[in-house]
Amino acid sequence: MRKSAVRRATNLSIDPHLMEEAKALSINASRAAEEGIARAVSEEKSRRWKEENREAIDSWNKWVEENGLPLAKYRMF
Repeated sequence: MRKSAVRRATNLSIDPHLMEEAKALSINASRAAEEGIARAVSEEKSRRWKEENREAIDSWNKWVEENGLPLAKYRMF
């Protein structure tokens, strides 16, 4: 997440009891929402990348199963 990003006002629908608890705990709801959205975006990007590249990943894993790790003879452990 970019720390210097310009912020834009927006409307969100949030459970009022949750907002009351956040306020009582001095939680910055805007910042918490932004962090949650950033995390959700990152997780979705990761999920999509894995899905888009599943064929290549599966192919590589199959190759390693059949042939072993490349350069394994140079491993120190």
